[in-house]
Amino acid sequence: MLRFIARRFVSMIFVLFSISVLSFLIFFATPGVDPAARIAGRNADQQTLKAVRHDFGLDRPLPVRYALMMKKLFITRDLTSYVNRGAKVIPQVTQAAPVTLSLVFGAAVIWVIASIAMGMLAGVFRGTAIDTTVMIVGLIGISMPVFWLGEVVNLITQSRLHGSVFSWVPPLGYVPFTHSPWGWFKALLFPWLTLSILYIGIYARVLRSAIVEAQEEDYVRTARAKGLTERRVLFRHALRTSLIGFVSLFGLDFGALVGGGALLTEVVFGLHGVGKLTFDSLQNLDLPVILATVMYAAFFVVVANAVVDLVYAWLDPRVRRA
Repeated sequence: MLRFIARRFVSMIFVLFSISVLSFLIFFATPGVDPAARIAGRNADQQTLKAVRHDFGLDRPLPVRYALMMKKLFITRDLTSYVNRGAKVIPQVTQAAPVTLSLVFGAAVIWVIASIAMGMLAGVFRGTAIDTTVMIVGLIGISMPVFWLGEVVNLITQSRLHGSVFSWVPPLGYVPFTHSPWGWFKALLFPWLTLSILYIGIYARVLRSAIVEAQEEDYVRTARAKGLTERRVLFRHALRTSLIGFVSLFGLDFGALVGGGALLTEVVFGLHGVGKLTFDSLQNLDLPVILATVMYAAFFVVVANAVVDLVYAWLDPRVRRA
């Protein structure tokens, strides 16, 4: 197992390095892209552009520029924005990261627990009214766009029923956990529910199909033939193997959401997370901030997939020899 972990760690480092190089080349070495023109502003003369390139190290060879950029991003942590002069990039990311992490972690807990319960219920009672009802509820959740559902939730909780039923709901925005744990929970409860509804439907359907398929496998029939109870067969054999696809899908979705995929939820509920920061930076073509958020997203996607590989190996020991 240690050998398996070491291989995954080396692969993770290599992937992050490759992403950093590729991102740098796209943002700073693509023909026609001139960061100096963006920094100097419109109608800057050639002398000003030359001075800007020299001050920001943009006139150096690409390997040197890459090394300087990575040094400022990861070692000295003094990389500055090209749009907001003097504003450091790292504080912007570290300020936005807790918002996104809080949003995605809470939503993930809800959708994992709810989808496992719904998927198992539908799988055990397949072909019955319970199975049909659960799948219809899941399909309704999948069909509702996040931005529309969020606006409906805001209309009810912030406007129509705010003076009576939802008077306890705070205004839109984020409350740091360190300031008020209860305020943090109240501010994120409906964003959690809104973001999780889509994934509850998807994951419940995936798990239901996997459990139905697993119950027809020979090892499950053998377990029943040995006299094991249905509960033990379900949880110890059918569910464990069914979770392999579930966990793989979770790793991809969780990493993508933490990396900025929860943008729509952040915008609707006024949460200034990584997705919102990335979106604003793309609109302004603030290359250092974009590079920092790309590396942030890549880190969590790679780490999430590494954790999924470890869980996968725990669920299926044959993977450790792969």
